[in-house]
Amino acid sequence: MMVLVRAITYAALFIGFVLVFLPAQVLSGAGVARPARFGAPQLAGLIVGAAGAAVAVWCIVTFAFLGRGTPAPFDPPRRLVVRGPYRYVRNPMYLGAGLALAGAALFYEAGTLWAYTGGFLVLTHLFVVLYEEPTLRRTFGENYETYCRQVRRWWPTTPPNTRPLTGIQDE
Repeated sequence: MMVLVRAITYAALFIGFVLVFLPAQVLSGAGVARPARFGAPQLAGLIVGAAGAAVAVWCIVTFAFLGRGTPAPFDPPRRLVVRGPYRYVRNPMYLGAGLALAGAALFYEAGTLWAYTGGFLVLTHLFVVLYEEPTLRRTFGENYETYCRQVRRWWPTTPPNTRPLTGIQDE
């Protein structure tokens, strides 16, 4: 239960800062206000943003219950997580966050928020490639290598639901 509390706490801090506070600063600095009317872009933004948030929550719960850890680099999962959303793509939490940001950019129809979203995705990619993947290779060894061969980093795969990922020890 404590791991879930930690996961929710760290996620709320990350979400609050990176997905709410900083985008609000970007919008404010660019002079962007809430749209005067609710139209198709706002509806699309809400749908995309909600989908991104749902993916992120699914990831947080999966990390807590299956990985026995949190999304935070200083309190990572103790077990390699290859189920839930991680069965389809290696970095679903970052994709969920990117979708949430894209939803906000759609809602506000703000080019500056699209630029922020692009910057977030570039920085995330660099973090994954330069820090996260090497750390996971050291921590989980061949299991992680096998997982990487079967599940793509950013583009979701659709492995057959009738069998588990092959060659990965599910601890």
